[in-house]
Amino acid sequence: MYKSHERALEALARRGRRRALTAFSGIDFTSNDYLGLASSRELKDAARAAIERGVPIGSGGSRLLRGNHREHEALESEAAAFFGAESALFFGGGFIANLALFSTLPQRGDLVVHDALIHASVHDGMRMGKAERAEARHNDAQAFEDVIADWRAAGGTGTPWIAVESLYSMDGDRAPLDDLAAIASRHDGVLAIDEAHATGVLGPLGRGLGAHLEGRANIIALHTCGKALGAMGALLTGPQVLCDYLVNRSRPFIYATAPSPLVAAVVRAALLICRFDAARRDRLRALVAFAASQLAESCGLQASGSHVQPVIVGSDERATRLAAVMQERGFDIRAVRPPTVPEGTARVRLSLTLNVDQAQVAAMATVLAEEMKRLDT
Repeated sequence: MYKSHERALEALARRGRRRALTAFSGIDFTSNDYLGLASSRELKDAARAAIERGVPIGSGGSRLLRGNHREHEALESEAAAFFGAESALFFGGGFIANLALFSTLPQRGDLVVHDALIHASVHDGMRMGKAERAEARHNDAQAFEDVIADWRAAGGTGTPWIAVESLYSMDGDRAPLDDLAAIASRHDGVLAIDEAHATGVLGPLGRGLGAHLEGRANIIALHTCGKALGAMGALLTGPQVLCDYLVNRSRPFIYATAPSPLVAAVVRAALLICRFDAARRDRLRALVAFAASQLAESCGLQASGSHVQPVIVGSDERATRLAAVMQERGFDIRAVRPPTVPEGTARVRLSLTLNVDQAQVAAMATVLAEEMKRLDT
């Protein structure tokens, strides 16, 4: 009955691309728990306090039925104020939030211009939506401008939507947000910024790299809650009219069970930590700088400039082999292969979090250098 599925899995295995779930072990160089909040005393205390005041674990239904809870509304109000937006809407995760945004907000006759390395969730949202879509070269503002200008010249009259990540999750590089915001304004367009890997870490108070743009009528941002904020879910922030439209027209929002009210309460606590505990960001910044020096000295790697550091090795087989041997030596480092990254750029992705210290970073860099040399012999 499932022969085609079996053949597909066998083909993936032959190409070194079959995935499997494995429990984590070893020193954490792979999670997105950048501020070390996921297992923190602060968030455990927040969860305990919320339970004691009667906050339920489950929502019991969609937000438009009985699933809407005061914790959801309190989080959305506090998040809008924190990020400097007019409104916020809480989703169960970043993938579903991007799916909702791009399948619902761009209209027929509009154009979505996306960065070549944009997240898969944006692609899926665009495929579900009604707008035209086009790709622009990675982090090339002029390429976005040219795509929109060509579309206008060919008769495009709708709204152009520019879709980018502020910090790219596989390369650790930053989008030219100011240039893109200017392009969006010149063309009566909207800039949608996925702040997933910047929220909590970068920008004033950890508000993201686009913090200075939020509050503008043509800016919408996504802030995930399951990375630096240590919980789960995602917040879309932007104009009130767009959040209201999502509540009324977005199938991923309307027909989904509402996120856990308990998680909403924990995210509220995480936002307070961002606001009042700059020491965590300072410690992470120092660790990133230390790691950059260690990796440059040991491995000759050029620093990405962020807490995400790719080690590109080329082939799928080399990436999986390097990841496997690093795991054997006690470091939880994973391989990333196409289609997640472009062909020929398979890599291991180093993620720097407050779950490690400088001694562990130095040890990892030394072992990585040894294993990279063995990979070439």
